Amino acid sequence: MFGPRRAVFLDRDGVLVVPQFREGRSFAPTTLAEFAIYPDAPSCVARLKEAGFFTVVVSNQPDVGAGRTAREIVDEMSLRLRHAMPLDAIKICCHTSQCACRKPQPGMLLEAARELKLDLKESFMVGDRGSDIEAGAAAGCRTVFIDLGYTAEPPPERPNKIVGSFREAADWILSLPQEDS
Repeated sequence: MFGPRRAVFLDRDGVLVVPQFREGRSFAPTTLAEFAIYPDAPSCVARLKEAGFFTVVVSNQPDVGAGRTAREIVDEMSLRLRHAMPLDAIKICCHTSQCACRKPQPGMLLEAARELKLDLKESFMVGDRGSDIEAGAAAGCRTVFIDLGYTAEPPPERPNKIVGSFREAADWILSLPQEDS
């Protein structure tokens, strides 16, 4: 590969996985019965991979740290994601309070960038919450906000692009001029 090692960092719930909606915001599924992958997510990830992007899930899962979901359940969800789509890495933060890896901190993105030798300036962060956009910006990535209409929290400030779905995010990323790879 001659060009930069580009990645698309993906939040899990609200981007790849259908979240639970209540009280004006989204919540992660806590059981395998609630876990459902958006129908177009696998094809979108595949298109990004075919274009030369590394694909990395970065997900806060504080329900594990709070004891509401077993780590084994989250690990099985990750396994199902890996079977459904071509992902290069999945990073999970189970902490319930702020730490270096919990978004909006960029720790998971920085760790993946070190491990996979990624060029963060040529990469993207796609998410449905302000914390996703803040983490991506802090890591030096371009950011794409999927606006799912949450009313319980403010939208992020100045993402590079606002879209209504992961398909729209992938289409926009793929429409941009890219360095030769």
